[in-house]
Amino acid sequence: MSSFKSRPADVACVGNYWRIGPALETAIPLATWHVKLETIFMRLLINGREQDFPDSLRLTELVEQLGMKSDRVAVELNREIVSRHQWPGTSLKEGDRLEIVHFVGGG
Repeated sequence: MSSFKSRPADVACVGNYWRIGPALETAIPLATWHVKLETIFMRLLINGREQDFPDSLRLTELVEQLGMKSDRVAVELNREIVSRHQWPGTSLKEGDRLEIVHFVGGG
């Protein structure tokens, strides 16, 4: 097989073959390739709204990505309150349901 740089233009599925190479000159039958697809994103339900996030996310990272200040929120994960000191060790997974309450002060 010829070598090629890893660019989207270097690989294409045409009919029953993978075409590979800078000019897509090498053809390999699809049946000879075994491809394992990995999840790189997970879908979480946050306050009733589905959102996609990178896989392997911890609760502290989620709160940061949402732009919330950790000292002003409370989090419920799958119907259980998670105390703030547990956030760094709490990994999220596909399909988790979160309710996040953001406290606002004022007069």
